[in-house]
Amino acid sequence: MRTPRRTPGTDAPPPLPPAPPAATRGRRAHAGPPAVEHTGQEPREGIPLPPAPIRERWLLRPGTVRAKIISLLMVPVVSLLALWGFATVTTAQDVSRLRQLQRVDTQVREPVSDAVVALQAERRAAVRQVAAPSQERAAALQQEARRTDAAVQRLRLDDRHTVAAGGDVPAAVTGRLAEFVTRVEKLRTLRTAVIGRKATWDTTYEQYTGSVTAAFGVFGALTGIQDTGPGSDARVLLEFARSGEMLAREDALLTSAHLTRSLGAERLRLFTGAVWTRRSLAESAVTDLRGPERTAWRELTAQSTYRQLQAAEDKVLAAPAGRKAAEIVPATAWDTAHTAVSTRLRAIETDARRVAADRADPVSGGILTPAGAAVLLGLAAVAASLVISVRIGRALVVELISLRNSALEIARHKLPYAMRRLRTGEEIDIQAEAPPGPAAQDEIGQVGEALGTVHRAALSAAVERAELAGSISGVFVNLARRSQILVHRQLTLLDTMERRADDPSELGDLFRLDHLTTRMRRHAESLIILSGAAPGRAWRMPVPLTSVVRAAVSEIEDYARVEVRQLPETAITGAAVADVTHLLAELVENAAQFSPPHTKVRVSGEPVGNGYALEIEDRGLGMGKEVLTEANRRLEESEALDLFDSDRLGLFVVSRLALRREIKVHLRTSPYGGTTAVVLLPTSLLQSA
Repeated sequence: MRTPRRTPGTDAPPPLPPAPPAATRGRRAHAGPPAVEHTGQEPREGIPLPPAPIRERWLLRPGTVRAKIISLLMVPVVSLLALWGFATVTTAQDVSRLRQLQRVDTQVREPVSDAVVALQAERRAAVRQVAAPSQERAAALQQEARRTDAAVQRLRLDDRHTVAAGGDVPAAVTGRLAEFVTRVEKLRTLRTAVIGRKATWDTTYEQYTGSVTAAFGVFGALTGIQDTGPGSDARVLLEFARSGEMLAREDALLTSAHLTRSLGAERLRLFTGAVWTRRSLAESAVTDLRGPERTAWRELTAQSTYRQLQAAEDKVLAAPAGRKAAEIVPATAWDTAHTAVSTRLRAIETDARRVAADRADPVSGGILTPAGAAVLLGLAAVAASLVISVRIGRALVVELISLRNSALEIARHKLPYAMRRLRTGEEIDIQAEAPPGPAAQDEIGQVGEALGTVHRAALSAAVERAELAGSISGVFVNLARRSQILVHRQLTLLDTMERRADDPSELGDLFRLDHLTTRMRRHAESLIILSGAAPGRAWRMPVPLTSVVRAAVSEIEDYARVEVRQLPETAITGAAVADVTHLLAELVENAAQFSPPHTKVRVSGEPVGNGYALEIEDRGLGMGKEVLTEANRRLEESEALDLFDSDRLGLFVVSRLALRREIKVHLRTSPYGGTTAVVLLPTSLLQSA
């Protein structure tokens, strides 16, 4: 069998329309250059192909809706996270710096302050021992020396390193602290000389005062490593401490003068400088004191002891050098006023240092600040942004994925299933197949609503098409039935005329007319079968298979070219005789039509395990592999009739009949070059002859 004929011009695809001229493409100019298509053509000489856009080469494009939404939502979240990270790092650096200052204050400043207090007490005891040596004063000096050594020992890590050698303290502080510790340790020789009554007053005073000055050098270096707020507190404390040091110098000078009953000009000059320096430092420091410390200072200046101290200083400053200056203020009055004032000053300094330490605390100075609040609020904002972004993104992704799944479900399952049901003649309810959903609340809902509308419109069009096809089939069946009735009447009339005819030539014409009428009857039945109805012919008794095959051969034009081999005895049930005859006639006619006129079409058959196999073989040009595969697919699937494919009506008829009687028809290549149609009749259609 040859390839079924096609309408001329249908094999070649229609030519593509020519590309529009440049002037007609002006409407797309605002959308940027069109994408470059890879046509495989080489660039013409002088006209290179346009390069790929840079954005297409470098821009990352997420492939899924989820990735696109995540990318869109992550931009503000990542930006906010970056800002929060910057604020967190800045606040953490501030907290780390405050913790460093706290460690420095605990490890360096406090021990140095204790050492200064101890040195001031030891200096007073030393100058008193030099001024008036005695066993009691020597014992007091040794006791103060032990206190000084204990305070300085807290500043030592080992024989070569101080507590400032840990790495967190600047080199200036480390160097000054080492110098201070070294100078204090050198005082041991001076102590021995003072106790042995071999040291002079000036040497003793200068060395002790130099050691205290070295301690204040450490305080000055510590002030330089602090920020604006803590640095201001440190400066006030340093000035207040220097003011206390000046008062301690006044006490050392005046108490030794009380013992020697003389205050020389040089010592009076030192006393005068200490007094004015103390007052100047106190006035400067008090100006920057905080509320409670300033109140305590005002309460101190309002007390009688402070006025007595100032009065004693004024008397000494007004007296001439010598015995008069030493005796103008009684020792008891000076000691009482000095002790009360120095104790109160030390208490104010301690309170101020504690308040400053509290303000420099890492928790209160780093976290409980606007920056710390910004970090906490930023963390809350980042968490809220993440939660909101995840919820919104997840809801949007779910809606879009649901919309995509709905579209795919409609395109891949619902519409094809509805089409198959309509082809088989079932009726469908459009409202049940695509019920309208709730009113749309947003754009995505409107897209879903539009998709449902399109689904219902497609179903309505399919139903209308099925109804139209049913109406056409009804018309075809009506016309075919009428033609079939006329053909039967014509065959009856021809049979009567054949019986009365005596002329051989006239009888031959009647036979040919009878043959044409038989073919007309088969075509009318084909039209009825294609319309989904059953032909009217039927037999009550089984008919031998050989008779069925010969009846099928008699219904084609070139019946003389068909050779029917000897068939084993079997019979076809009466209900299936018409369908089997029609099926075989279509296949035999197809074989005869698409094979050369001088060749034969052979029909043979034999029983097989699950029925009876008939083979219809021609020796034509055959069918191509793809065409043969497509023809077998149509025979197996029994598709609905395509009104635009009129060249394959025979395959549609065979497919319908095979489906109705569960007959298997398969086309294959013949070893003689043509096509062999194998028809497997099931056992349910066979009976013994």
